[in-house]
Amino acid sequence: MAGRLAGAAATDPAGAGLHRARLTTHAAAETVALGERLGALATAGDLICLWGDLGAGKTQLAKGIALGLGIGDTVNSPTFVLMSEYAGRLPLFHVDLYRLADAADALAGGVVDERQADGVTVVEWPDRMGPILPSARLDVRIDGTGDEPRRIELVAGDPRYDRYLAAAR
Repeated sequence: MAGRLAGAAATDPAGAGLHRARLTTHAAAETVALGERLGALATAGDLICLWGDLGAGKTQLAKGIALGLGIGDTVNSPTFVLMSEYAGRLPLFHVDLYRLADAADALAGGVVDERQADGVTVVEWPDRMGPILPSARLDVRIDGTGDEPRRIELVAGDPRYDRYLAAAR
């Protein structure tokens, strides 16, 4: 099995009702495999936000999500086009906000789209959305770069995203 569970899902100690799971991946292939498990669980309207430094593996995780959605196309970071769309079991909207400054730029760039309700939206650099970032989402926080293992935390910001926590096992 890809990745090793570093901690079980637990309620947020601050009492915010958040649930989380942690694991560690030791190779890009394990990060892709985690993404594939997430993609297999995805339903229409899901928002998955990928947090991490440059080189953390956000795009590797997005590639795996695409595989889990049955997408055979090559998935690359859409940094220069802001959003790429792929057809699969559900449409995948892969958004990369790295080059944007804030929520106003995100809105002006058209990264919020009514079509996303019918698919899965994966956002790299979600902090750029600021106050327009919905709280109902799955956050995937990746810590590590280069050849380091990746410590990955999944945080369900809404009970409907709790199903993803089992993917960390």
